[in-house]
Amino acid sequence: MNSIIPSKSILKSLSYLDSTPKLSIPRKNHHHQSNRSQICTIKSIYKHESRNFSVGSNRADWQSSCAILASNVVSQQSTEKTDGGNADITSINGVHQTLDLVPVQQETNLPKPLSITDLSPAPMHGSQLRVAYQGVPGAYSEAAAGKAYPNCEAIPCDQFEVAFQAVELWIADRAVLPVENSLGGSIHRNYDLLLRHNLHIVGEVQLPVHHCLLVLPGVRKEYLNRVISHPQALSQCELTLTKLGLSVAREAVDDTAGAAEFIATHNLRDTAAIASARAAELYGLQILADGIQDDSSNVTRFVMLAREPIIPRTDRPFKTSIVFAHDKGTSVLFKVLSAFAFRNISLTKIESRPYRNRPIRVVGDASTGTAKHFEYMFYVDFEASMADPRAQNALAEVQEFTSFLRVLGSYPMDMTPWSPSNRDM
Repeated sequence: MNSIIPSKSILKSLSYLDSTPKLSIPRKNHHHQSNRSQICTIKSIYKHESRNFSVGSNRADWQSSCAILASNVVSQQSTEKTDGGNADITSINGVHQTLDLVPVQQETNLPKPLSITDLSPAPMHGSQLRVAYQGVPGAYSEAAAGKAYPNCEAIPCDQFEVAFQAVELWIADRAVLPVENSLGGSIHRNYDLLLRHNLHIVGEVQLPVHHCLLVLPGVRKEYLNRVISHPQALSQCELTLTKLGLSVAREAVDDTAGAAEFIATHNLRDTAAIASARAAELYGLQILADGIQDDSSNVTRFVMLAREPIIPRTDRPFKTSIVFAHDKGTSVLFKVLSAFAFRNISLTKIESRPYRNRPIRVVGDASTGTAKHFEYMFYVDFEASMADPRAQNALAEVQEFTSFLRVLGSYPMDMTPWSPSNRDM
């Protein structure tokens, strides 16, 4: 059985069983990806000569190149059988002196090799994708999942960690989870989970939040004794509730849509919920007050998570998220930030979280005594793609000053223009 000897970068992409070429999809390298072409050397199986070819700048081109090699082997094996094994083949495809990366339309009875687009849908379309989110139907996270992946199958999860695990266990293909709100700030729980789980940020979506006050049909505000919702929703509507004359108790629940479901399930005529208009439709509630958020520019940012990272590009705006830790005091933080400033890379977010493995750092000597400092992990978002040499050089410098560095993802920025809806005006 004839075989070719590819370079290490494509060694796992071709396998030949029973003389039948088959294409296997390699696992992407999580730590060393770029959009630069790689040069691989292929040795002819009939002559001792080398062929250089360039693997494309994205995974689809890379898979197509491997598929071309597979079909070429079939062509060579057929030629050898016809000529009794004595054919003098001077190139890897038996026709040209150089390997064409772009498929050439030729008359052939061979089956067309599968490409990466045949094996899975494009993430931007969301076709047939199963997307996990936290909450129940009608939650803002469900709306974010639909915006990120139209026509997807949304899978509700009762906790944020369950959504992470759903992707890791292949129950879902993606997860869409909130990380910050323009009024309430960061959702710290999800930042901690990003570090704990081995998922990758592959995109972001920003969703305008439009709160409504929901009650059972026929209920008036004079009947209300309490308002329930997610803690951030309650804080985002505090001033408006006061203006409405609702000096009633506020109680926090897990999510906004869950509050609406709770009222409908238990037939609570003395309780109102802060949730979306879709939640009112799903659970048969009446909208007592519309657009009750204190600020009409209320936007929540969600990240899209996947098991595999995407290949970074430079033809559109990208954002990169990292997390790092250092053990030499706060002076190192200035050096880390300078690595981005010197290269004109804009930071869009910096967030500190306690370093749970080492919460306290003790410093000092015999003459000055000792002091205790909290240890922190730093989460940073910056506007650059990991395919950009500036970002690569910046992280190389950052790595010199940190004890821990991890790239959470390099992904397209959400550039969708936003303005307050008519309801908010």
